[in-house]
Amino acid sequence: MPAPPPERRILSVAPLAPEKSAYALARYSRSADSIVDSLAWVKTHDSSKFLESFYFQYGHASIADLGHLTFCLEGISELAAAEVEDEQLWDGQAKSSRYQDFGKTGFVIPPEFNDVERTQFLAAGETLLAAYRLVHDAAFAHLSAQLPRPEDMKPDAYQRNIAARAFDVARYLLFWAVPTNVGQVTSIRTLEKQIRRLKASPYAELRAIGSEIAAACAAPPACRWDDSQTEPLAPTLAKYCDPDAHLSQSSADLRLWAQQNLPPAPTPSRPEEVPDVDLFKPSETAAEIAATLLYPVTNWPFRALYEWAVAHPALRQEVIDTAVGSRTKHDDLLRGFRGGLYCYDLVMDVGAYRDFHRHRRCHQFRQDYSGQLGYETPQVITQAGLTIEYAAAMDHALGTMQLLPSPANEYLLPFGARSRFLFKMDFAETEYICRIRSGVKGHFSYRSIAWKMKEAMERLEPELGRLLSGTPPWIEDPLKR
Repeated sequence: MPAPPPERRILSVAPLAPEKSAYALARYSRSADSIVDSLAWVKTHDSSKFLESFYFQYGHASIADLGHLTFCLEGISELAAAEVEDEQLWDGQAKSSRYQDFGKTGFVIPPEFNDVERTQFLAAGETLLAAYRLVHDAAFAHLSAQLPRPEDMKPDAYQRNIAARAFDVARYLLFWAVPTNVGQVTSIRTLEKQIRRLKASPYAELRAIGSEIAAACAAPPACRWDDSQTEPLAPTLAKYCDPDAHLSQSSADLRLWAQQNLPPAPTPSRPEEVPDVDLFKPSETAAEIAATLLYPVTNWPFRALYEWAVAHPALRQEVIDTAVGSRTKHDDLLRGFRGGLYCYDLVMDVGAYRDFHRHRRCHQFRQDYSGQLGYETPQVITQAGLTIEYAAAMDHALGTMQLLPSPANEYLLPFGARSRFLFKMDFAETEYICRIRSGVKGHFSYRSIAWKMKEAMERLEPELGRLLSGTPPWIEDPLKR
């Protein structure tokens, strides 16, 4: 007779310190013990020794997915927040520009600037925030006059909705340096990748944040549910988070290669001639990879890079070899080697990108925030008679950017400025983005992009396009949030 099967039990496990959680569940998978016995074992054994052996020495990377940490990053710049969030396996929330007033918070000053540059930066930033407050108040008054309160809507709800819509307009004058807060929950493995990536960042603020997160892993938690939680969250992790040298070196190598080998980008002479949405379906994998690797270090449209790579097989091989030249046996292939069936080359304002950036079931790439693609002007600004004041603040900021050293000058980029982004995804993600981001509750800037993405897919794949749903941007419900 066969042995009787074990009794079925479903056991919930109370939250543990992240490294102890990883230790307990990893041991659980490597023994015949119940989780009850594994937890008892962990209480009397050192988790750091286990992790150093199996995770860091033997490379059992999945162990680090079994422990999760919660971090809150306060007073960081919006630019830093976007870079912090740039992990595919990431969960979190950032401060909303729709429900909070950013006009009184000041802004982060990049430490790279000298005294003269700092003065120029401060003047342009203060001009943007002054225009932000002016536009918000004028937009609130204009919208209140244009959208009277429905009888079935309570006055306080009406005021909140009008204020939120006014912030939607005013946010075009916010810029990457305004401070924000980010709360995140990640696995140990994702946090390790994040710290290493941040430490290799070209921005001094990001490098400091990476080091500070690592230090926080080795210290007792700053915020505790009860006074007994005094043990460091992930002290072993903090020992091994060196900067990602391959990431920074490959980017520098690719940028130099592009400068030496590519002709000037074939872009229209005027920013307004650059299309918002270009959908492309590559058919040659090597050319797609080479084009993707070059996209973040150039100002070329993706379609042009791909067509160039198809026409120059020897040079595209050089691009790929350049990308892996600094890779060691411990480094994964760069994100540029990852693909998606459909490639959306999007030119949109930075505010819209902040919302699109939250979609992680795809591969995202961005070009430098150059300020060379112009900026959007919301319709309400024109209707409220503030076009001159708005344009003056935007032009001042973009002009000052050109006087400041890169990449720290990018902190001055207003949310209304246009930039170029590549999103590679499958059809299911396209359907999701088009449906969710085109809805009437969304911001008008990304609603337009989502609708154009839908139209582009319908043209490219009419058989599948019939499955897409979306709300045209001309259909509005301004008081719905």
